[in-house]
Amino acid sequence: MASVGSPALCLTKPEFTFLLISYSHHRGRKKNESDMLSYSALFHSRETILRNITNSHTPTIPNLSSFISKGFSVHSFSSDYSLDSRIELKQSAADDDGAYQPQVQSSTWNWKGYSIRYQYSGNSGPALVLVHGFGANSDHWRKNISVLAKLHRVYAIDLIGYGYSDKPNPHEFGDNSFYTFETWATQLNEFCAEVVKDKAFFICNSIGGVVGLQAAVTEPQICKGIILFNISLRMLHVKKQPWFGRPFIRSFQSLLRNTALGKFFYQSVATSEAVRSILCQCYHDDSQVTDELVQKILLPGLEPGAADVFLEFICYSGGPLPEELLPQVKCPVLIAWGDKDPWEPIELGKAYGSFDPVADFIVLPNVGHCPQDEAPHVVNPLIESFVAQHAKPKPTPSTVP
Repeated sequence: MASVGSPALCLTKPEFTFLLISYSHHRGRKKNESDMLSYSALFHSRETILRNITNSHTPTIPNLSSFISKGFSVHSFSSDYSLDSRIELKQSAADDDGAYQPQVQSSTWNWKGYSIRYQYSGNSGPALVLVHGFGANSDHWRKNISVLAKLHRVYAIDLIGYGYSDKPNPHEFGDNSFYTFETWATQLNEFCAEVVKDKAFFICNSIGGVVGLQAAVTEPQICKGIILFNISLRMLHVKKQPWFGRPFIRSFQSLLRNTALGKFFYQSVATSEAVRSILCQCYHDDSQVTDELVQKILLPGLEPGAADVFLEFICYSGGPLPEELLPQVKCPVLIAWGDKDPWEPIELGKAYGSFDPVADFIVLPNVGHCPQDEAPHVVNPLIESFVAQHAKPKPTPSTVP
C-alpha cells in the first residue's frame, strides 16, 4: 500500500495500473489493499492521477457560527459572526422516533423526448430540488426526502444520463458534447417550470453543485437559494492544468472515449466489490456503506448506455468552474463541506467562502464526500434551517416617516 502522505499508483490490476490509485494517504486512514475505482469515482481518480503526473504544484443563516447536532460539531468560517457564538438548531422534524414519514413516490417526466425519473414527497411548504453527484442518482437522497417532506415539497431528480433517466448515446451528437453543465442546468430549470411549477431551493452534492450554480445563473428568477455539499472543484478543468500536461490529458481522454479500452475498464469496475471499495474511500464512516447503498449506486450503471455516458463525462474538461459561477449568483448560497473528503480537499474549497453570495462556509467534521447520506442527522436540520430563513420574502422598507 502507498505510504501515508505519498500519492502512488497501486498495482492491483496490471493492465490498468495507470488508472488505479491508493487513497490511503488521505487523512491517514488505513484502507483495503485493493483500491480499484468504481465507475462512480473514476472522474475523481482521473483528476488525482493526472494531477500527480502532470502538475507538481498543487449561510445565509443569521448568527450561525456553529451548531451541535447529535455529537457533530459544525463550525462556520463566516467573517460576519463570532466563532465563539453558538446556537442550537432545533431537531429535524424527521428525527422524532416513530413519527409519521411522508410517502416517497417515483414518477417520470418527458423532457425533450427523453424520460426523466424523479422522486417526490410532501404537499406543502417551500419547494426543494435535490441534485445528485457524478455516477449517483436520486436514491442518494433516500435518507433526506421523507424527512424534509414534513415541512417542504421535495423533489429529487435523476440528471439525464444517470440513474433511471434516459441515457442518449453521446456519439449521436457529433463533436458537440451533450453531457455538459449547460445541458443539466437547462434540465433543472425546465423541471422547476414544468413539474415543480414554482421557484425552488437547489440542494446539491458534488458535481450537482455546479449544475445548481449554472441553473441559478442561467435563470436567476427560478432559484431561491442554494446549498452546496462538497461541490466539485473540477481540478482537471483545462484552465487548472499546466500547459505541458494538456496534451497528455487529451490523449488520455481520447483513449478512454474512442477505444474499447474505456468500456472494458468500465465493465471491470462496474461490480459490487468495486463500488463498495470506492464508497468506503469517500465515506469517512464506512459503516454507512451498506449493501443497499452499493446496489442503489451500481444497478443504474448497468443499464444500456451508462458506460457511454460515464466515458463521455470523464472526458469533459471544459465548461464552467464554481469560482466563475459564484460571483454571478443572485440568491443566497450556503456551502457545507465534509472535512474528510478525499476527492475535494476542504482546504481548497474554503476559498469559495469569500464570494459575496456565500453567507457561510460550514465545516462538517468527520464527514466525507457525501454528507447527505453519511450524516443525514446533521444535513437535514441544516437544510431546514437555511430554507426557513430564506423562504420568506424580505420585508419592504417602510416609507412612513
